Amino acid sequence: MTLGQKKKREFPTAFTVLFIILIFAAILTYIVPSGSFSRLTYDDTTREFIITNHNDETQVIPATQSVLDDFNIQLDLAKFEDGSIKKPIAIPGTYVQIEQQPQGLIEVIKSPILGTMDSVDIMIFVLILGGIIGLVNKVGAFDAGIGALSKKTKGKEFILVILVFALTTLGGTTFGLAEETIAFYPILMPIFLISGFDAITCIAAIYMGSSIGTMFSTVNPFSVVIASNAAGISFTNGLVFRAIVLVIGSIITLAYMYWYTVKVKNDPTKSLVYDENKAIKERFLGDYNPDIIIEFTLRRKLIILVFTLAFIILVWGVAFGGWWFEEMSALFLGIAIIIMLLSGLSEKDSVNTFISGAADLIGVVLTIGLARAINIVMDNGMISDTLLNYSINMVSNMNGSMFALAQLGVFSFLGFFIPSSSGLAVLTMPIMAPLADSVGLSRDVVINAYNWGQGLMSFITPTGLILVTLEMAGTTFNKWWKYIAPLMGIMAIYSIIALIISTFI
Repeated sequence: MTLGQKKKREFPTAFTVLFIILIFAAILTYIVPSGSFSRLTYDDTTREFIITNHNDETQVIPATQSVLDDFNIQLDLAKFEDGSIKKPIAIPGTYVQIEQQPQGLIEVIKSPILGTMDSVDIMIFVLILGGIIGLVNKVGAFDAGIGALSKKTKGKEFILVILVFALTTLGGTTFGLAEETIAFYPILMPIFLISGFDAITCIAAIYMGSSIGTMFSTVNPFSVVIASNAAGISFTNGLVFRAIVLVIGSIITLAYMYWYTVKVKNDPTKSLVYDENKAIKERFLGDYNPDIIIEFTLRRKLIILVFTLAFIILVWGVAFGGWWFEEMSALFLGIAIIIMLLSGLSEKDSVNTFISGAADLIGVVLTIGLARAINIVMDNGMISDTLLNYSINMVSNMNGSMFALAQLGVFSFLGFFIPSSSGLAVLTMPIMAPLADSVGLSRDVVINAYNWGQGLMSFITPTGLILVTLEMAGTTFNKWWKYIAPLMGIMAIYSIIALIISTFI
C-alpha cells in the first residue's frame, strides 16, 4: 500500500457484530428496569398448577378452571391437560418491578461460554455435518454430481431457485424449518454457484424460504399452533386466510429474487458479493474445474444418494418423529460412518478428512454460541418482561385497525429481543390475546400480528440464524442488508395491508 493510499474499510465479521450487540444488550440491563411476571405451570403428574413469582417462590394449587378464571387466564383447563400448553405462561396483571439486575463486564465475558454450553447440541450437529462435507468432497462426489446436474439444468436455472424456495417454505409453514437449514448450504451452495447464481441468491432461496414459511405459518406447531393454544382459540381459526397470505407472500418474494438474478446475470458486477465471489467459490467449489470431467462413478453416486437420503430422513424426523438435534446428530454421524465405508479411503485418511471438514465449520459453531450469549445476558438482566409490559401498556387503549397495526409493531419489536417463536407465544398470548376482545376483534388477528411481526424481524435478527447463515456462506451482514432491506419494506407493507383486511373478516 503506497503512502497516502487509504485502506479500504471492511464490514465487521459476524463475531464482531454479535459482540457489539452483546455489549448493547448489557447496557440495556442498566437502563431498562428489571421486572417479572408471575408464571403458571401445569404439572401433569399431580394435576396441579405451580405458581412462581418474581422471587422464585412457588405455590402449588389444584388445577381447576376456577383457578384460571381467578387469575384472569382466559384459557380452558383442557388445553393444559391435553398437553397443548406445556411451557410456563405469564399471568396477566402480575408484573412487578424488581431490583435492577445489571450485567457487568464479568457477566458479558462469561456469557459466550454459557451460550456455547447452552448451544452444544446444535454445535455438534454442525461439526458432524462439516465432517461429512469433507468426506464427500474428498472422494469427488460433489464435483461429479454438480457436473452432471449442470448439464441437465442448462437454460432452466431459475427452476432450482423456485424448487429450493418452495420446499423450504413448505417446511417453514408446516413444522417451523429453521435451524435445520444450516445443513443445506454446503450441498446447495456449490450447485447454485455452478448454475450461475451468486451466494446471496442461494442464501435467499434457503433462508427466505424458511423465513417466509415461518412468518406466514399455517400449521406450524412451534408458532401458530402454540400461540393459538395460548390465546385460547383453535389454530384453524383464520387458517384459510393465512394460507392465501402465504401464497401471495411467496410469489412476491420469488418475484424479487428473480429480479435480482436477472440483474446479476446481465451485469455480474451488480452482485452484492461480487468482490467476495473468488473467495466464496474457493470455499465451496475448491478445485472444481468445469473443463475437467470427473466421472460420476457408482461409488460417487452411492455416496450422493446416501447423503441425500439423510436430508429426507431428517425432514421426516423433525416433522413427524419429534426429533431435535440429538437425533439429527446421531443420524448424520451414522451417515458419516456409511460414507467412510463407501469412500474407499483408508481408515486414517477417512478419519483425518472428517476431522478436517469439521474444523472448517469451527467459525460457524462459535457464532452460534455468541448469538445465544446475547439472549442469556438479557434473560439474566430480567428486562424481557419489562419490554413486554411496556408493549401491553402501549396497545391497551387502542381500538380497531390501529390496535392490530400496533400489535404488528409490538411483535416486531419483541421478536428482535425474543427470537424464540414458542417462547414469545407463551409469554405474550395469555395477556395480549384478551385485549382483542375489548376492541371487538377476533383473537386470530393477534395471532397474525404475532406471526407476521416476529417473522418480519427474523429477516435480520442477529440473535436468530442470519449471522450464522452468513458465516456459513462466507459473506457479511452489510451485503445481506443491502439485499433484504427493499424486500423487507415490501413485506412490511404487505403485512400491514393483510392485517387490516383480517380485521374486517
